[in-house]
Amino acid sequence: MRVSIVGLFVLTAAMAGVASSRPAPHKAAAPDSVIIALDTHLDTPEHFGRPGWDIMQRHTFATDLSQVDYPRMVEGHLDGGFFALYTPQGALTPEGYAKARDYALVREVHIREMAAAHPDKFALAFAADDAARIKASGKRIVFQSIENSYPMGEDLTLFTTFYKLGVRLAGPVHFMNNQFADSATDKPRWHGLSPAGRDWVKEANRLGVIIDASHASDDVFDQMLALSKTPIILSHSGVKAIFDHPRNIDDERLKKLAAAGGVIQINSVYLSGGMSMNPAGAKIDTIDTLSPAEQKKVALDFNAYAKAHPVANRASFDTFMRALLHAIKVVGVDHVGIGCDWDGGGGVTGMEDVADLPKVTAALRKAGYSTADIAKIWGGNVLRVMREVEAYRDSLKTTKPAT
Repeated sequence: MRVSIVGLFVLTAAMAGVASSRPAPHKAAAPDSVIIALDTHLDTPEHFGRPGWDIMQRHTFATDLSQVDYPRMVEGHLDGGFFALYTPQGALTPEGYAKARDYALVREVHIREMAAAHPDKFALAFAADDAARIKASGKRIVFQSIENSYPMGEDLTLFTTFYKLGVRLAGPVHFMNNQFADSATDKPRWHGLSPAGRDWVKEANRLGVIIDASHASDDVFDQMLALSKTPIILSHSGVKAIFDHPRNIDDERLKKLAAAGGVIQINSVYLSGGMSMNPAGAKIDTIDTLSPAEQKKVALDFNAYAKAHPVANRASFDTFMRALLHAIKVVGVDHVGIGCDWDGGGGVTGMEDVADLPKVTAALRKAGYSTADIAKIWGGNVLRVMREVEAYRDSLKTTKPAT
């Protein structure tokens, strides 16, 4: 998710949360090696095309507005995740669709070029079983996702194109309504999925792509849950019990998600009500078009403004953990994961980038969860959904037509 539409919104402010009860002690814990730590929403590909930016170098948000790179992934014990093909919403016209298609394809090329440039450190992943193999090789796992299916235009054969290029997780919509669905942050147009959106769900099931309901309206969530033949996920969402925002989900829908086998990946955005518009943020979405010197100036301007205009009660790591523990309390460890929205607006006081992620594991251990539980939360649950999606896809290939 990009937090900005016309500029970058810095989401802040802590809010008192719902206390989570301590789980019962577990008889045995699996070894740490079973944990495959995956974040299901990394907007980091927006940096891959930046002149002079190198994922192998350690960066800081203060110097270049990035939160993910190889050194910080190693420091944060992040094995990989879903690198997003994010496309800003544009006009619902043939010209708009064509521009968006090309934009998304270029970003996909950037992901592949990054992995190809560092074959000893990163590897593309296309199936659930690839994750353990890649981790065992000592490399970082690169799954691909689509945030906003707007680039598919009115031609769903493009879904097959993106699948063949490696996309294994996709959401239909972003901050604004599009040809497939209503957004959680826009006025209803379709009152859920459009006719094309219903076909989009069927095509995702057929191809073997995990359906992502983050950014979708409640009506879209309900309809996708009913239509999909496989579990769906929320790749980077929060819970209304912590902060009541349209991008977050209520407990009743959370229970329905879990009952259908789905997973919520807890976000580090929308944890509170405060937000501030940073004037320098408008340049971030196009930072890959700037020279290194211009990029540095944008970062300096952004951080100077943020320092001069601090927002009171910025959300903290404790707020994030309250959201995570609340979700676990409501639906259990089998249906909760982590999708912080790094490089897309994520981060809270005390957890500013992926180097801070060991704090999450430590907090879960302190709350009484076993290594086996933590392995589910960090990656096991989304990989389980992926396997179910793959199994359904494969079943369509082996089903004999009726005679």
